[in-house]
Amino acid sequence: MAELGELRFKPLNFGRWLVWGLTAAVFIAAPQVFTSGFSRALLSQMGIMIIFTLSYNMLLGQTGLLSFGHAVYSGLGAYFAIHALALIGKGQFTFPVSLLPLIGGAAGMFFGVVFGWLTTKRAGTTFAMISLGIGEMVFAASLMFPGFFGGEAGISGNRTAGPPFLGIPGLTFGPDIQVYYLIAAWTYASMIAMYALTHTPLGRIANAVRDNPERAEFIGYDARRVRWIMMWLSGFFAGVSGGLSAINLESVGSGAVHMVASGGVLLAAFIGGVLFFFGPILGAVVFVFFAFALSEYTPAWHLYLGVFFVLLVMYAPGGLSSLILLNLRVAKFGKFRRLRDPYVGVLGAGVALVAGVVLLIEMTYHITLGIGTGPIVKVFGFPFDTGRGESWVFTVALLAAGGAAFEYMRRRFKREWDAIAVEIEDWKRDNPEEDQ
Repeated sequence: MAELGELRFKPLNFGRWLVWGLTAAVFIAAPQVFTSGFSRALLSQMGIMIIFTLSYNMLLGQTGLLSFGHAVYSGLGAYFAIHALALIGKGQFTFPVSLLPLIGGAAGMFFGVVFGWLTTKRAGTTFAMISLGIGEMVFAASLMFPGFFGGEAGISGNRTAGPPFLGIPGLTFGPDIQVYYLIAAWTYASMIAMYALTHTPLGRIANAVRDNPERAEFIGYDARRVRWIMMWLSGFFAGVSGGLSAINLESVGSGAVHMVASGGVLLAAFIGGVLFFFGPILGAVVFVFFAFALSEYTPAWHLYLGVFFVLLVMYAPGGLSSLILLNLRVAKFGKFRRLRDPYVGVLGAGVALVAGVVLLIEMTYHITLGIGTGPIVKVFGFPFDTGRGESWVFTVALLAAGGAAFEYMRRRFKREWDAIAVEIEDWKRDNPEEDQ
């Protein structure tokens, strides 16, 4: 029997339990707060995109592999899942609809093994270019082989096919609320699994391969094999997202493997930040907001997304997650109060600047694409006559005033931020033992 002094107890990480508990609570409560059909569809798309973006970050953020063809794995996973769903509807295949993402995941992993064997022989630019070529190859195949890919019409299925889930009457995944909770359950489980992977020896050595593959090989690890295994796992979770998309939309077309889908997940990962686990989650939510919510109100959503991405890369290259953590660092040292007034000034001026930019873009879009509906365009609920000079004068004046105010407040904010950063570094240098 072990002596008392030999026992080791590891305290519970209550912070981690709290975060995951709050995440589960948000997933459960979200459709009860946002009850419209559009809101629930948006939440479902966010869940699917979260899995897709986290799977992509397994390559980019954790292993250092920039892929331009990640939609191959989610798209092919979606195709296999929708074929299985169609067979279930015909009575030729018995399988629970709730587990269809496993079929998508298996397909994604299979193609991750096949394509990864070729792509992971090299990293860096070579990997990026080969992944781009494979993505274009698969998209071309989707048009050449309509027997499997369904041509322009794609493949459709019925998610209510098969017996009710767990034999519960009425639980057929027909209503959007049932589909949302299925997606939320898979999203939550996938998030936990991918987070756990980052703390395994494989996850740690993947980080080592990302940072210095030569040193990783020097201590006995095959960098290429690590990249290949991470490609398998990334393909699996991408396939899971594809399977959920097949259930949610009940159809899959060639757009699922298109370069646009691969570019979208790349943007989402960078928007959120690839160096922190929760970064891609934030990026997925923001990207879905632009692509699905904002697109309902304006045809210029691509322009807004592009401007937002460029500004983020210029001023916060670490993504939204880095901004959050930097502010938490300032708050940790008790100096956030000094940023309160500068933040109010920057945000206030920023609102005026954004209003001017949006008004200019919407009026310009209207006179070029929507003039057939008349000269009046509604922006922020107010009508603006694009045929009158007063509307353009007001727009330019608002843009100029907002831009001047924002630049003034930005410089003020930057001076205060830089001063706080210097004070924090000075304190850390003078108190190295307390900073541990």
